[in-house]
This record gives sequence, C-alpha cells and structure tokens, in this order.
Amino acid sequence: MASLIMSPSTKQYLASSSLSQHSNHSRCRYKTTSLSFSSSSSSSISLPQPQQGFANAPTLTAVGRRRRHSSSFLEAPEAVRHLVGSLTRTEGLRFAVVVARFNEIVTRRLLEGAIETFIRYSVKEEDIDVVWVPGSFEVGVVAEKLGKSGNYNAVLCIGAVIRGDTSHYDAVANSAASGVLSAGLNSGVPCIFGVLTCEDMDQALNRAGGKAGNKGAEAALTAIEMASLFEHHLK
Repeated sequence: MASLIMSPSTKQYLASSSLSQHSNHSRCRYKTTSLSFSSSSSSSISLPQPQQGFANAPTLTAVGRRRRHSSSFLEAPEAVRHLVGSLTRTEGLRFAVVVARFNEIVTRRLLEGAIETFIRYSVKEEDIDVVWVPGSFEVGVVAEKLGKSGNYNAVLCIGAVIRGDTSHYDAVANSAASGVLSAGLNSGVPCIFGVLTCEDMDQALNRAGGKAGNKGAEAALTAIEMASLFEHHLK
C-alpha cells in the first residue's frame, strides 16, 4: 500500500485530536480510516471512527425501561379471536334474491346457479324468496327495502349490464354497484353484489354457467358466509 503524505498542519491536527479523544473518551478505542482526495495537492485527511461493535452497544430505550419495570412484560398475550362465517351453519337463515329481468337470458342462469348453491348448502327452499325488478338500476332500492324488513339474513342482487354503443353502460353499472352498497350500509343486512358488467353477450354467458363458471353460484356462497357471520358472531 502506498504511503500517505501529510502536511505539517495535518500532522499537528491529528496529534491534538488523538490527545483530546484519549482524555475525553478514555473508555472508547478508535481506529482511523483515511479519506484521500485526488487533486493537485498531495495532502490527505484521516478521520476517527469507532471500532466495530461500539455503535451496536446495547441501549435501554424508554419502551425498554417501561417493559423492565412492568409486570405484564412477561405475561403471555391474550388469544386473538377470529370471527368467520360458516358455509355449513345455514339452519334458520333466510335469503332474498333480487333479479333484474333485463338481459334475462343471462340473469336467469345466474339465478339458477344461486338457488342450486343455496340448496346444496342446506338452505331450505321455503327460506328463499326471489323478487324480480325491471333492470339492474332498480336492484339497489328493492334490496334496501328487503334488508330493512328484518325478514332476511342476506340479500343477493343479480343483474347483467352489457356494454353498448353509448355511455349508458357506465351510468347503469356504476349506479347498480353504488345502489347495492348503499342498501347494505343503510339496512345493516349484507347485500351481495352479483351484477355482471361485461363487454359483450358472449362474455356474460361465459360467466353465467359457461367456461368461466357461474357467478350467481359464487355470489350465493358469499351470501351464506356473510349471513352466518352476522347471525352467529356480529349480533
């Protein structure tokens, strides 16, 4: 390694700095790391740094001091409760299904998938009521009315909005989503969004029992789980 060339002033600074560090911090040992600057000047500067381990010396924070003097520090935390709705505890649960007639070729298949799922999970047929409305725009207000009636544990909302040549699609799709959300918030009863918003009819049919499954069946599972959660845990 090349030797370091220091000016007299730098040597004097290092000597005085070393004496000062020894007198004021006699418990701390230092090593030096050289910082060289490439310029026309041949001087270099050495700065003191603490030895490895000094910076990691244990310190007692305010939190640590509180914990040291707290008897609860060594106590085991309380068990965390996890509340989850059940797909098997369906006895006594009642459901309403609001279905839009518009695009009925799609919505009827969604309804069939939903009812089959309810029955498969032991929901009695007499505990399912189906209400038809003209279109997806009208689903929300009826869902809220049913939720406020106190007769149902959950309301499943089914519809199909398919994009056309105008912006009507966006207005109806957004209104249907916000309407179902408001119905649940205002009634205090889970209102499940089962309205398809698709680009074309083929896409909708694929999601109503086609190769993409049946979204009505999936929404029914959500309705069962939410109804169970509210009935058994959140009353």
